[in-house]
Amino acid sequence: AGLFAAFRVLGRFSGHVPHVLRYHSRHREFYLAIAVGRSVHTYNVSIRRPGNTLPQDITCLAADRMLIFASYDNILQAFARNKEVVHTYEGHKARIHLLQPFGDHVISVDVDNVLIVWNIQSEEEYLQIDFDKATFAVSALLHPSTYLNKILLGSEQGTLQLWNIRSNKLLYSFPGWGLAVTTLEQAPAVDVVAVGLVSGHIIVHNIKFDETLMKFQQDWGPITAISFRTADGHPVMAAGSPVGHIALWDLEEKKLMSQMQDAHSTAIAGMTFVPGEPLLITNGADNALRVWIFDGPGGTGRVLRSRMGHSAPPTKIRYYGQNGEQILSAGQDGTLQSFSTVHEKFNKSLGRGSINKKKSKKKGLKLDTMALPPITAFASEVAHQSDWDGIVACHQGYITCTTWNYQKTSMGAHKLRPQEFSKHKPIDIYATAVDITSCGNFAVIGMSTGQVDVYNMQSGIHRGCYGKETAHEGAIRGVAVDGLNQLVITAGSEGLIKFWKFKMKDLVYSTELSSSPSGILLHRDSGILGIAFDDFTISVLDIETRKIVRTFSGHHGRINDMTFSPDGRWLITSSMDCSIKTWDLPSGCLIDCFLVDSAAVSLTMSPTGDFLASAHVDDLGIYLWSNCSLYSLVSLRPLPADYEPSLVTLPMGTCPMQDVDMSGDEEPCDEMIEYVSPEQLGEELVTLSLLPESRWKNLLNLDNIKKKNKPREPPKVPKLAPFFIPTLPGLVPRYIPPVEENDTQSKVVDLGVLAQKSDFYIHLEEALSTNEYKAPLDILKSLGPSNIEVELRGLAPEGGGSMEVMLSFLRMIGMMLNKKYNFELAQAYLALFLKLHLKILSSEPKLLEELSKMSMQLEETWVHLQAFFNQSLCVLTYMKSALL
Repeated sequence: AGLFAAFRVLGRFSGHVPHVLRYHSRHREFYLAIAVGRSVHTYNVSIRRPGNTLPQDITCLAADRMLIFASYDNILQAFARNKEVVHTYEGHKARIHLLQPFGDHVISVDVDNVLIVWNIQSEEEYLQIDFDKATFAVSALLHPSTYLNKILLGSEQGTLQLWNIRSNKLLYSFPGWGLAVTTLEQAPAVDVVAVGLVSGHIIVHNIKFDETLMKFQQDWGPITAISFRTADGHPVMAAGSPVGHIALWDLEEKKLMSQMQDAHSTAIAGMTFVPGEPLLITNGADNALRVWIFDGPGGTGRVLRSRMGHSAPPTKIRYYGQNGEQILSAGQDGTLQSFSTVHEKFNKSLGRGSINKKKSKKKGLKLDTMALPPITAFASEVAHQSDWDGIVACHQGYITCTTWNYQKTSMGAHKLRPQEFSKHKPIDIYATAVDITSCGNFAVIGMSTGQVDVYNMQSGIHRGCYGKETAHEGAIRGVAVDGLNQLVITAGSEGLIKFWKFKMKDLVYSTELSSSPSGILLHRDSGILGIAFDDFTISVLDIETRKIVRTFSGHHGRINDMTFSPDGRWLITSSMDCSIKTWDLPSGCLIDCFLVDSAAVSLTMSPTGDFLASAHVDDLGIYLWSNCSLYSLVSLRPLPADYEPSLVTLPMGTCPMQDVDMSGDEEPCDEMIEYVSPEQLGEELVTLSLLPESRWKNLLNLDNIKKKNKPREPPKVPKLAPFFIPTLPGLVPRYIPPVEENDTQSKVVDLGVLAQKSDFYIHLEEALSTNEYKAPLDILKSLGPSNIEVELRGLAPEGGGSMEVMLSFLRMIGMMLNKKYNFELAQAYLALFLKLHLKILSSEPKLLEELSKMSMQLEETWVHLQAFFNQSLCVLTYMKSALL
């Protein structure tokens, strides 16, 4: 027996095969069956049970009241009790791609266009029909409700056929719509079927009279799935698309009700409304399974529960903490995720790396230009995880390293990069290796230039670098800090290993290696350093004596990753030759070796020694291998020189065998707690500000308001200081400075007081050169109507302003009209400006030129808006006056 036995896989939840929802009458519960690679998993509301594993990946899934049917290649099998295979149906010569349970029978169609009806119990063929691919290539299959012994077939040619499979007769051919049928779904009404076409059309068709009842079209490509919301009073049809969007159609109004964009990042594979409940279950090839609840206004669903892993293969995995229960995983999809080895409900995603998190959230997943490249290396420490960030990561081809916070499940506060590159980001310089001290206070980062820097994890401040300019002449291939923060070990591509004093940054020792290193790994407790080389050999160096104590050779491909056992006795390595080898350090021998289908790109051993975890090329899962030496006698003798390793299949079960309740409230990810609405949903939309009407509506009527509010007799100055100190009017309260009483009042006006420039004026002046008008606009938005009038009066030369500032104000209004936001404020401010300064504006050619440009902008926007206003008013008038 080998040292490691396949245990299970983490982070696999869905594939490209549509899920199946079935009702268990005895349990009175709905069960969801979903194909994950080669196995079927069954969920109910709170429990997930692993199913049996098939020899190959599942291509098709279906279920009836008692059994789950799954096909791989040309074989069809039936599972009972979600676990054991009870029936096998063999007879197809090509891959099965359609399944339909049918009472005591099950119908299967293969890619060669052969339809076979099987007797479920006897496993015998009841009927076989061969269709001509040129005239009728079967692409969809449905048993219409109440149609005894009849099935409806859709074809790639667009025609439909209704067959009686008991008598083997073609009852009726539907001419179709000249476009390939992608899916067929039974509507809640008898005789009515929804037909999804490759063009994105959905035809709701009455098959009894061959009449089309209604027709819809989505703009996102072929229809991949259709489901009807039944029995809860909402006639809604949902349709899935290849880009991951869902359209919801109101069948009474015959119109699009709402859209759920980016429900999945890949095609919607399966979609089912739970009968009698406002719940929609969806799955896709992006490794996500989601339950949406429709309980809010507008008819759009929100995520009630979800299970999701990496949508692109993980590239680096490491155990987090010392309890051996969490594995941190960085994937090619740009996310950093944590998978629990105990139960899925403890999984969490730390999100995607982003240059600017706020802007990323506004842009959404697909349009995000702020996303950082995938993480190539990371290091974590739990010592101060509740005080500051405990994870540091470097990204592919990117100079900046990011910090991450495990407890907040999000990106951290700091971006770590050398000071000289703070303003510009070079393309050819990037971070290659990273380590974090055991105290969690410092991060050591190696660069492609040979530079090695130290940063403080709490403040993000640069704390120095090793070497005069660079630590190495070549790129840094690995950095490691010992357990007591005494030494930093760096490896360079030029073939040198260097030892530095951590605090003083002095070089202690340097040694030349036999060839260029590809990576290093330090076991802190025992002071043993593993070094992988570009020539596929491995050396082990003792950092106390600074001598190489072991050298291993035997891999025939690039060494991808290494991990030590917790006691430091074994070094486990994975290579591109698809082997995983365990080397015994005391004896210096190979004690275990096995082959896998696809090479392991990353390895990590549990701190408790119970599991080895591996991530593989082009695979979304993280595979756990149990350490057999903990619970059985395993020979740890050296393997013979001519040992032939055996190919071991990857573990497929994705859940521990005991049923564990996962319905408890999960801690939601930080990114899903609160949605911050952007200031402007789209650049083409005209957006109003969120200011109350009182702040802009009365700007033109201020004179009348002041006259009406003018007191009948002048207010008397109080002799004594008031109990409440008076404040200036405005949104931001400011106290009135005390006025010194002078018996003699001077009639000479102090021009120095008038000449003082306001903040708004200063920002407008600056904007002439920078062309950034956000600051002056924000100031204006914070003022009340009277203050706005004062500010605008002060722009004219007679009020202490200038022509340049007036031009700057007009450009600010132009910018607001261009960007189409704060639309009503732009109108109000411009109207007041024209009222106050019409004479000056008409006499200045520069200002007139700016006004003529703005006039065209205004007209264009108003004509566009007027059309919409007229249309809306017309509909409203009709609704009010029409006799209903």
